[in-house]
Amino acid sequence: MTKHVNNHSDKKAVVAGGTHGMGLAVVKALLDGGAEVLLTGRNEKSIETVRTELAGRPAHIVRSDATSMADIRALGGDVENKLGRIDFLFVNIGHARLEPFDQVTEASYDQSFDTNTKGAFFTAQRLAPLIRDGGSIVFTTSIADEGGTDALTVYSGAKAAVRAIAKGIASALLPRGIRVNVISPGFIDTPTMGITGMTHEDRDAFMAMGDQVTPMKRHGTVEEIAAAVLFLAFDATFTTGARLTVDGGIGQGIAAPQ
Repeated sequence: MTKHVNNHSDKKAVVAGGTHGMGLAVVKALLDGGAEVLLTGRNEKSIETVRTELAGRPAHIVRSDATSMADIRALGGDVENKLGRIDFLFVNIGHARLEPFDQVTEASYDQSFDTNTKGAFFTAQRLAPLIRDGGSIVFTTSIADEGGTDALTVYSGAKAAVRAIAKGIASALLPRGIRVNVISPGFIDTPTMGITGMTHEDRDAFMAMGDQVTPMKRHGTVEEIAAAVLFLAFDATFTTGARLTVDGGIGQGIAAPQ
């Protein structure tokens, strides 16, 4: 079967958090469609790996820490200098830690909100003036942004805040025709499964558990996330303030087959 490739040859995009997993899949899909992309990451090893992998393609790789306001300010300058005006911003910022309610500390709480919420908000605020009228923003949240799980109490709150913030930004940017939506993934096959500090054994067990509770009985792929993100970015032209779940039915009240 021939793979369909969208034509984004006249587009410029920024992927904040684009050096691995879902973010990198979006970067590759954009590049395959002919777009020029600036992507960020903060892990030097990941940055160098991606720099080699994307060599020769119209990709600009910038080290930027979403918890640093100085880095966020500098990112705006990098985007302006390398791309000028952009058509699409993917705010794929965040991390989760499995931490039961009674073990949460002030430091771990602050770290979760600093990355997942504060970093996402101020990245969008800094780059919004560089988005062309009629462009779009997509935030990554999670199916954990509603419901409740003991070990993800703080992460769920941080991602729910991003979901609410996205609606406010959607309202703020309506006069410019800029659409703002969120993508809420379920269990997706990425190197870390979105959880910090897991061993290979922990990851395998987490994936197996995800496959068991997901109605479609499998994890999603990063390519499936990328397809959904680009749908919101370019094709969903009458959609703003919305949440698109890519979760195999787990958040939809669908009974899994026994």
